[in-house]
Amino acid sequence: MVKTYAGLYMDARQALLPGEGQQRASLIARELLCAAAGKPQAQLIAAKDSYAGEEVCRKMADFTRRAVDGEPLAYILEEWDFYGMTLYVNRDVLIPRDDTCAVAELAMKKALFLEQDPRILDLCTGSGCIGLAIARKVKDARVTLADISREALAVAKRNVAGQRLSGRVSCVQADALSPAPAFLGNFDLIVANPPYVRSGDMAGLQPSVRDYEPALALDGGADGLKFYRAIVANYTGRLKPGGWLCLEFGLGQGDAVCALLTAGGYTIVERKTDYNHIERAVLARKNREEE
Repeated sequence: MVKTYAGLYMDARQALLPGEGQQRASLIARELLCAAAGKPQAQLIAAKDSYAGEEVCRKMADFTRRAVDGEPLAYILEEWDFYGMTLYVNRDVLIPRDDTCAVAELAMKKALFLEQDPRILDLCTGSGCIGLAIARKVKDARVTLADISREALAVAKRNVAGQRLSGRVSCVQADALSPAPAFLGNFDLIVANPPYVRSGDMAGLQPSVRDYEPALALDGGADGLKFYRAIVANYTGRLKPGGWLCLEFGLGQGDAVCALLTAGGYTIVERKTDYNHIERAVLARKNREEE
């Protein structure tokens, strides 16, 4: 049954109200309708009393059902904004979050003052959001996006192309938990947002995270620090003497992560909070005597 655009919007909003509240339900309904119709909001407002085609109605019904079931909006839309970029996302990668702007900004600030044509590695890259944000800001940077997941790398490659950065950004498969492949060469800066949720806390995550986002990108082992130990052990040797390591971490993990870095031959230079004033990232420098 075909309906007007206004009718589709109202049906979706009504279905979403019990779980989302008025403001959030209205926002999600608008986003879903724009995606289903393939039109910007202004056009839909102008055509609100026009009838949508059967395909638009079918898509809107499917999108609304998925949203009511709790699927994150980013996965339904297959895109999400991060640091001025609209990136492709699917369930093979984490949804880029504002929390991650802290580590991206910390890495960018350092990368801007590295020597000419710096080599930067974004480890556990997922969608590629951090490395791509750095590449857009630091115009001479050569950025490598690395992940163990082939599916995640397919998403990252699509985003590299979408941002028109193929000339300076490459994608490779690499495992943070294994010795770094020699073919990677050495880097001036390594940045990572590794998995850091404690294994015992996975079941208690919000359903929209636990049931939809990839466990591979969330589970950080028994104490949430497995990947930090591995990165220090496996990737310190891929940093140039005096090179930089920039890491995101979870709530309350800052001291433990910094202790691992210090024990691994790094000097802590800066710790940074996110937009909610929660400590989220650290920048450390590899001690030259460790080389």
